[in-house]
Formats: sequence, structure tokens, C-alpha cells
Amino acid sequence: MTRPARLAVGVVSAGRVGSVLGAALARAGHPVVAASGVSDASVRRAERLLSGVPLLPPDEVVARADLVLLALPDDVLGPMVSGLANAGVFRVGQIVVHTCGAYGIEVLRPAVEAGALPLALHPVMTFTGAPEDLQRLDSCTIGVTAADGDEAAWNVGEALTMEMSAEPVRIPEPARPLYHASLAHGANHLATLVSDCVELLRRNGVSDPERLLAPLLSASLDNALRHGDRALTGPVSRGDTGTVRTHLRVLAEHAPELRPAYTALARRTAARASEAGLLGSDGAAEITDLLDDGREGQ
Repeated sequence: MTRPARLAVGVVSAGRVGSVLGAALARAGHPVVAASGVSDASVRRAERLLSGVPLLPPDEVVARADLVLLALPDDVLGPMVSGLANAGVFRVGQIVVHTCGAYGIEVLRPAVEAGALPLALHPVMTFTGAPEDLQRLDSCTIGVTAADGDEAAWNVGEALTMEMSAEPVRIPEPARPLYHASLAHGANHLATLVSDCVELLRRNGVSDPERLLAPLLSASLDNALRHGDRALTGPVSRGDTGTVRTHLRVLAEHAPELRPAYTALARRTAARASEAGLLGSDGAAEITDLLDDGREGQ
């Protein structure tokens, strides 16, 4: 794939994502000419990952850049793009990239109207803002979105991704919201689920719950990714209503705040197990009836 020319990069802002991706682009030979960052954490992060890069207001950062990297929270992105467009800092031929998973390129329309090339590059990983994140990019995928039918723009997005040592995956514009919902449902809710399990075990006298859970959960995740629904195990997928009834009872007594989540996930597990042929229709109906009977207590 043709390597993009050396581009002057401007990072708005030097948060966990922006500082790491800016450093990755610099590592690939694109000089970072300016960045924005006002919090103490952003300043320290820029000093660590973007050493020597001047910290300037966002409009000045954009004015200096050939490649603008907008690494902003979802709710801030749209207003920032509109404000920068009103300031007249976008220009013809400029590449404007944002990193939000929930949006495609439509949010960049004000920049496009000024003649910029829009790209959405969403790294599918969590960031700490530490130098180690640069190494983690090597095994990371990036969801790339460009204008429909503009193959040159898609190629630019993919080339930039590969220069950052990541793997590009094309995500069409209409798919972005559901794409992001899928990632958030998996990653964010998995973290919540694991933390709830750790807390519940510790609350009930298990001194090192993380050590207890790590092999089990690691194997479960690996099996699910490799084998899909064939990896389903446990009382719900087996139709063990007695065990599920006991779970509901002890959760109601000792952790009522967790029972609704358990019930919702058990209901979804029963449906998937039934669809996969792992749980017979009678067993699925018994489990579902049991879970539905407990709704009033939730």
C-alpha cells in the first residue's frame, strides 16, 4: 500500500488516545507540530509522549497541521468541529481524522465543506496514555471509515493505520453506531461483570478472588471467541432449573443489586443455547418461566 507523504500532524487534544496516536504517527515519520492540552494530566502526557511539541489552542493547532487528529470525547467532537470551521482554520487538502467509535465522517461535514478530507479511525483498544500503549497498537485493529465510493480516501485511512502498526478494518458509515454499541456492550459490560464477581466473592470471604477467576474467565473468553455458542456452559445452558433457582434466591438475599443483571444475562443465555441446539425447547421454557417468575422481586 502506498505510504502517505510526510504530514505535519496536529493533535487535538493530548488525552490518552491523542497522545499515543500522535506518538505513533511521529514514530512513522510524520512530525507532530502542535498539540492542545490544558489539564495537568494532558500536559504531563504530552511531555512524556510528544516531547518538544508546543501546546497551543485548538485553532492554532489545526492551522499548522496537514493532518488534524481530533481525539475528543463523543459529545465534544461535533461542537469542536463546528467551532473550528467557524474560525476558518480548515483548508483544502487537509486530512481531518477523528477517533470516536460512535461516529463516522458525517460529524466532520463542516471540515469537508472547507475542502478537507474526512476520516474516522477508531482504535479498538483501551488506552492508559502510557508509552506501553504504543506497543499495544501492534496487536490492535482500527475501525476505518471514509466517504462511500472514495477508494483513495479509504486507502489513506488504511495506510495511516498500518503506519501506526495497527490493522485496518473497514466500517461503513451506516454501521458505525451499531459497531460501537457492540464494542461497548462487550468491553465495558464485561469489565462491570467481572468487577461485580470479584466484589461478591471478596464480600463472602474469598481472599484472592482475582486469582480464582482469572483462569476461568480467560478460558471462557477464549472459547467464546473461538467456538461461539458451542462454548456455552453452566446451569442455564444445561437446563438445571434447581441450580438457577438457588442462584436467584441467594442473590436476592445477599446481593439484590446483582440479581437483575444475572436474570437478564441468564435469559439471553437460554435463548442462545436454545437457538444453538444445546438446550431443548422444554428446558428453555422451564428456565425462562423461572426467570420470568422472579421479575416482581427485582
